[in-house]
Amino acid sequence: MREMSRPRTLFVDWITGLNPRLMVVVIAAVAAACGIGIAVGLAVLGPLYTSAAVVGGLAGLYVLTNAQAALYGVVAIMALLPFGTLPFSIGFTPTLIDVMIGAFLIVYGAQWMVGKRNDFRTTPVHGMLALYVLWILACFVLGLRYAAPTSLILRQFSETILIMLLVFVLVDLLRDPKMLRRLVLVVILCVGVQAVAALVLYRLPDDLAERLLRTLQRIGYPGSNIIRYIEQNPGLPERAIGTWVDPNTLGGALAIAGAMIAPQVFARRPVLRYRVLTLAVLGLIGLALFLTYSRTSMLALGVGLGTIALVRYRRFVPLMLAAGALILLVPQAQDYMQRFIDAFTGGDLATQMRIGEYGDSLKLIGQYPIFGIGFTGSPSIDLYSSVASMYLIMANQIGLVGVALFALVMIAVLGYGYAAWKRVIGDDELESIHLGYHAALIAALVNGIGDLYYFRIDFQASILLFWLTVSLALATSRIALARESKAPPSRKDGGAGDRVDH
Repeated sequence: MREMSRPRTLFVDWITGLNPRLMVVVIAAVAAACGIGIAVGLAVLGPLYTSAAVVGGLAGLYVLTNAQAALYGVVAIMALLPFGTLPFSIGFTPTLIDVMIGAFLIVYGAQWMVGKRNDFRTTPVHGMLALYVLWILACFVLGLRYAAPTSLILRQFSETILIMLLVFVLVDLLRDPKMLRRLVLVVILCVGVQAVAALVLYRLPDDLAERLLRTLQRIGYPGSNIIRYIEQNPGLPERAIGTWVDPNTLGGALAIAGAMIAPQVFARRPVLRYRVLTLAVLGLIGLALFLTYSRTSMLALGVGLGTIALVRYRRFVPLMLAAGALILLVPQAQDYMQRFIDAFTGGDLATQMRIGEYGDSLKLIGQYPIFGIGFTGSPSIDLYSSVASMYLIMANQIGLVGVALFALVMIAVLGYGYAAWKRVIGDDELESIHLGYHAALIAALVNGIGDLYYFRIDFQASILLFWLTVSLALATSRIALARESKAPPSRKDGGAGDRVDH
């Protein structure tokens, strides 16, 4: 379906309606401006960044005419350049995610203005989500009594609220199962590229990998101390980081994507024609995740895959257990298992530091249990809100009431999904993506136990990934409940069939 055809018609009518001489002047002026811009770019930025700017500009023009393309662009930037910024300032330096979300919202708003949309779609969960957002806003305002906000905190907090409100837009936009299926395909491609990049950078010599990553410094990436090791000790194994820079944020993204993609391996109608390619991408994701040494993310992916197996593919559970047992026999896995044991027994430095953070966090919660301390600063130098757990940092900043509201929203999303699940069983179009989106959300919630990035406002890509997953889960459920399934019933413990999506 073509998007924004009316604006393009108006533009074409305007051009073709010009006096021929004036048209020549307009075309010449545009060509001259482009030529000057490219020349300046070559002189200031160099050929690599200039070429990227030209390609990005052309892609941007297309994105501004197509809502689906804009959404795919958001996913691609989030997966591949999550911390990228524009190479120049406009009073502040927008992130590439800011730019793509802005373009997406412009196209979406234009669709309403030209009459392409006239019926806003919602779910029963939207009301609870709105209440949760209002509570966060209230806690932010109340937290101003402890410290004045900086311009950076104001911008990051505003971006966080905007990302959460995108749930309303995405659920309304995603009305077609084909769009939801294409999004899984986009995730397969983009996260597959990220996994390959992480593995290549991991295998390269450290100095070469760091030099390559330093080329991203012009677009906001760090310029030193990029390579990461376990416990920041170069004597211990290196951790895969890809272009997410931090191994734990990369691990969380890979865990969510892996759970989202996994049902496609067994789907009767997978989104990718060749099932073996989906399996290969899933294997690359698993290997890259393993090399991040993010224990919480590995656990999250395991829970996500276990959910998929128990809900839909129970006959594959023995096979999964056997594969897991074989993996544990690999020598490298022995060290990994020891790290898991250390995590539960407090046997390593990282775990001991987290235990200390958890104790300090509980003290803060005890003093500010209702509203927390907000986002701008602490009332005392002895208190700090940053702690390696989404739920604890949430309690620190928006109080236990805020955590309870968040829990209600998540329970409502999963409950809504459960109600829809009964409708999608046997539906070749919706079943696998519905299961994948909800398994990904469960993986994210598990990952939040030991990582804070889905709520910490300076990690916009992780926050976007979390709420995008919520949006996709709600959208598939809304579509399933809004229509009568035409697919024949099937066994709840079905396996893979022969039909594929062409």
